[in-house]
Amino acid sequence: MADWRTLRSTKVIRPRWPQKIGFDLSVAAKTMWAVTTAAQPRPSLASFWHDLPREGKLMLSTVAIETLGTGLVLPFGVIYAHEVRHFSLETTGVLLAIPAFVGMAIVGPAGSLIDRLGARRVILPAMVAQMLGNVLLAFATTPAIAAVALTLLGAAGGIFWPGFNAMIASVVPSGIRQRYFGINFTLVNLGIGIGGLISGSIVDVHRPGTFMAIYLGNAVTFLAPFTMLLGPLRHVTGKVEHEPDVDGVAPATTSYLTLLRDRALRPVILLTFLSAFVGYAQMEAGFTAFARVVGEVSPRTIGAAFAVNTATIVVLQLFVLQRIEGRRRTRVVLVLCAIWALSWVSLGLAGLVPGTAAATALVIGCAGIFALGETLLQPTIPAITNDLSPDHLRGRYNAIMSAAFQGAAIIGPAVAGVMIGARLDLAFIAMLVGGCAVMAVLAMAVERRIPAHANGVAAEASEPATATDPMPAAVPLVSAEG
Repeated sequence: MADWRTLRSTKVIRPRWPQKIGFDLSVAAKTMWAVTTAAQPRPSLASFWHDLPREGKLMLSTVAIETLGTGLVLPFGVIYAHEVRHFSLETTGVLLAIPAFVGMAIVGPAGSLIDRLGARRVILPAMVAQMLGNVLLAFATTPAIAAVALTLLGAAGGIFWPGFNAMIASVVPSGIRQRYFGINFTLVNLGIGIGGLISGSIVDVHRPGTFMAIYLGNAVTFLAPFTMLLGPLRHVTGKVEHEPDVDGVAPATTSYLTLLRDRALRPVILLTFLSAFVGYAQMEAGFTAFARVVGEVSPRTIGAAFAVNTATIVVLQLFVLQRIEGRRRTRVVLVLCAIWALSWVSLGLAGLVPGTAAATALVIGCAGIFALGETLLQPTIPAITNDLSPDHLRGRYNAIMSAAFQGAAIIGPAVAGVMIGARLDLAFIAMLVGGCAVMAVLAMAVERRIPAHANGVAAEASEPATATDPMPAAVPLVSAEG
């Protein structure tokens, strides 16, 4: 991370990437200059905490606990199924694909239910499914039991993202929502990092009980947010009441097709899909496969790379949040594109020196650079989505984004497996770098179509009302429930 110390200086970062990746990287460099050097008062963390409503503080309070459980089990799915429960690798692969397919199938209906019933009512049964799924998985001695458990986990996962994002947007004011998403992401990684360290120190493939313990532990950690929703947050439903439109159309009849007619939303959906495809889907599959097969690094190096990734996010996210506050979110995404392109170039270079110390350093460097990009992504695209969405349709808007993410999670690993298995190493890296270029093009398309407030900047007084959204936002009303 030494190269990024210049973030604290007034020097322009001028990376020497090839100019053939599809967009002018000088634009990204100039944007980085603007993001890092322009003199502007930046709100402190203390001011964010002061401005955050009590409900938002309560929601943040359980994030690290909940994701600690995720960190307990996240690295060990394949090991548990194949080496502990002795399922074949083919069966293991099919089983671990179940959550993504179930999540993809359920996210659409989940978005509609969130808008109809409120986020809280939909999240609570999802948490029950999450806990039951983990308990079942702990005792899954047959593929059939594991399939049922992973189906429950997939259903819960398909609800969590649109549900929690809609609930966050219902209680957190737009002006501090970007910082909320960033701080939430920091806590997520902190919890996952701690959980991974704990489980890594106790699991043993020759002692199945250690794996049962971490899955049961994951189930227990969901009691914290579950209790919070039943207790202090029981009055926050996340539901917005909305009167029928002038033509008599009620929000309950609003279809996803209607949302897709929103010219401002369409490029955001594509940007979400592509960021997941060249980003998270590859870090979870393509990165590991390329590093092991092409870079010939050890499993210990992979573990160190993910540790560096998590640590980078935890250390830098709050600093980055302050630097991007008040900047156009789409310009921040341009910087993200350049950073991720550099991370994939670093991974590609590791393939040129396989099995060496240089390959190890390049693989770990890729994970660290990628993490810096993550600190720019997480506060921006979710904030754009929820600032663009009418209040009464946040469930559907977030569900569309979740579907885009889930689609990339299904397609991305498959593409990586085929390309790396066929030893199309250079083509794989070129695809990822080119994908970053297309992301930059989409970011500028988003900038042209969304209103200023959704892009993280104050609208000019003379700015006319945008006509891109056929469904103007209603005044948010957080309803109460006994």
